[in-house]
Amino acid sequence: MASALEDPNLEHNFKGHKDVVTSVDFNPNNKQLATTSIDKCLMIWNLKPQTRAYRFTGHKDAVMSVHFSPSGHLVASASRDKTVRLWTPNVKGASTTFTAHSAVVRSVNFSCDGNFLVTAADDKSIKVWNTHQQRFLLSFKGHNNWVRSARFSPDGRLVVSCSDDRTVKIWDTVSRECINTFTEHRGFANFVDFNPSGTCIASAGTDNTVKLWDIRINKLLQHYQVHSASVNCLSFHPSGNYLITASSDCTLKIMDLLEGRLLYTLHGHQVLVWKTNFDSIPYNHILKGLHVRTNPDPAPHITDIHPRVPHLHTSGPQTIQSRAAESHCASIITNEVNSSLDPSCQVCSLGMDPASGDPGATSNLEDHTGIPPTLANTLGHIVQQLDVLTQTVSILEQRLTMTEDKLQECLDNQQTAQQVKSS
Repeated sequence: MASALEDPNLEHNFKGHKDVVTSVDFNPNNKQLATTSIDKCLMIWNLKPQTRAYRFTGHKDAVMSVHFSPSGHLVASASRDKTVRLWTPNVKGASTTFTAHSAVVRSVNFSCDGNFLVTAADDKSIKVWNTHQQRFLLSFKGHNNWVRSARFSPDGRLVVSCSDDRTVKIWDTVSRECINTFTEHRGFANFVDFNPSGTCIASAGTDNTVKLWDIRINKLLQHYQVHSASVNCLSFHPSGNYLITASSDCTLKIMDLLEGRLLYTLHGHQVLVWKTNFDSIPYNHILKGLHVRTNPDPAPHITDIHPRVPHLHTSGPQTIQSRAAESHCASIITNEVNSSLDPSCQVCSLGMDPASGDPGATSNLEDHTGIPPTLANTLGHIVQQLDVLTQTVSILEQRLTMTEDKLQECLDNQQTAQQVKSS
């Protein structure tokens, strides 16, 4: 059975970049995190405590995008210096440079087999490269403004792209033709990606919205407008049931796609890693269960993204409108959510019997502990509130640390100014 969702808690706070962080990606082995920044650097953070990060330099201008290969043995980065680099994510940090485009390269993405790389740039083109031979293969041209993002479908047959021309386009890698164009965004389209099954795409825009389409029937399924500023990037949870978005309003938002509602709003700064228990089974089992759809399917419902499972999280006030098939549905990110909590722990804390699968099955708990069901539920609620309080304290600690850093920086600047003045 599905366990009740726990609130995400702050797992790590990484500090090291000297300017705005532009992109984040997890190594598939979940042992490393790659980040890029306007400071021209790529950083590889080892998630084991007290392990030094790697700082890679080589780009001559801001680094705009980063992506690990499926094997985790390579990292690709895209830069304003018009190049793409392939790095080995170890202490040596050796890299190979592709002179990729004639303008700023905004996006880089590996195919699921790791054999190909797709890049997008301000020269209005999308290019595909052979990773192992390190050579150019083909180019897609059809956008009439900067291309912000391009991603492979899970089976590698399609590429989706978005642009400042306010369109989202789907390309066939065999025919090299654009097979569909979506024009619902009222602003620039900043980021786009496929869901894990390859049946839907989600895009983020400067019109503060996130949109979800089913590409088999070319219908807008969900429209999310919960951010108060431009939405810069997004990411599907491996199960396909959740979507996380990042915005210039300084928040991350997690959406439940099955129920079409906002689950959480996360506040933070720099590079933050949050932990959830969204998975009821291990991540590698989810990946094995995903399959590519090669045959036409009947007109789907949003629940077709992934089989519906029981959901025990209570609903809050909703500002989402959604549209499935002919009716309006509503809605609401880059960092990917790392989900590894043991769901059985939360089940027990709420006074449920994990073996029975019934939220009301508390007889075993009462038999073993002598605690009445009502008291057990009350205690479970208290534990949840303490978790929220702990998370709040953690966030306040992070903000206090940031304030202290800023004050120290001001003091250092003032001291430097006095020394210059006196000299």
